[in-house]
Amino acid sequence: MGEPVIVDAVRAPVAKFRGAYRNIRPDSLYAQLINSLLRRTGIDASRIEDVVTGCVTQSGEQGANVGRLAALLSDLPQKVPAVTLDRMCGSSQQAVHFASQAIAAGDAQYIIAGGIEHMTRVPMFSDIGGGFEKLNPALFEKYQLIHQGESAERIVDLYDLTRDELDEFSYNSHVKAAAATKAGYFKDQLEPVAGVDKDGNPMTLTWDEGIRFEPNLEKMKSLSPAFRTDGRVTAANSSQISDGTAALLIADLDQAEADGFIPKARFRARVAVGDDPTLQLMAVVPATREALKRSGLSIHDLDVIEINEAFSSVVLAWARELSPDMEKVNPNGGAVAHGHPLGATGAVLMTKLLHELERRDARYGLQVMCIGHGMATATILERM
Repeated sequence: MGEPVIVDAVRAPVAKFRGAYRNIRPDSLYAQLINSLLRRTGIDASRIEDVVTGCVTQSGEQGANVGRLAALLSDLPQKVPAVTLDRMCGSSQQAVHFASQAIAAGDAQYIIAGGIEHMTRVPMFSDIGGGFEKLNPALFEKYQLIHQGESAERIVDLYDLTRDELDEFSYNSHVKAAAATKAGYFKDQLEPVAGVDKDGNPMTLTWDEGIRFEPNLEKMKSLSPAFRTDGRVTAANSSQISDGTAALLIADLDQAEADGFIPKARFRARVAVGDDPTLQLMAVVPATREALKRSGLSIHDLDVIEINEAFSSVVLAWARELSPDMEKVNPNGGAVAHGHPLGATGAVLMTKLLHELERRDARYGLQVMCIGHGMATATILERM
């Protein structure tokens, strides 16, 4: 039996919808990140035993096992297999879990885990032909399945969150992300990607394209509700549709150290839970509690927390339940600012968490993500 550890993690800058990556295929983009991870670690590509990839919309250019296609495009030898999985927004966090579990079981010594989602080239819901109307009618007889935007509004109602609270949280996400970018906090975790600017001219993206470096709170407050005419959830206090990818090298501790690597973190807890599919975004609460229970830690023991900002209401409601130190929560901004490329976001946030723990010389980090149909994934890392 092995002990899984993270050797390194890298992400591409998150691009806007129809932004810098609009001319790049998703498998090509992911292959670039795999190659970047190989270069950064210096590992012999033939030592990689699997590529586990999260991707939500597995159709079109993201169909046919996009993880394997990217592996074939990369510098990995053809003997390296790959699998693509869909646990919706938690897909690439689950990819990390599966990779680490395989290593813990002794089935492998080195695995690449990551995610890809190119929402510009492969639209959300295209895998089911457009929307909820394609789902089994029997599901609607058993559950009230609704759009996540409506779920976000119901969370607003349940926790009596004000429009000002939502907008101010979102504004601060941009402020923190902009400050972190300017301070160079993301530099070591980002792999620059050649793309195009708004006019189609060649450029290299070295920052998260969705960040507003001079956010306007009053303008955010002026936006109309996105899901209810009398609602409080708007485009400004929701995550952005985006394109992105990230990859992590997961290894067996003893083998990694024998090969001269210095692992960055070990796993204290890995969790996936199911919850109410109607109020579908609040499974982050039981997922966090279960992760803390398994790790033997309290919320106050954590040094950094990355909770996905699918909607500002999710983070604020989660905070009402868990009472964390909000200075430790998404300290460099979140998906409201940098975007949410669905199946890639888990690996993006894991990469951010790992590097922020290193930057702070801190020990414990939590990553937790809400997932469609009432699920959540959570991971607690211990920096080594």
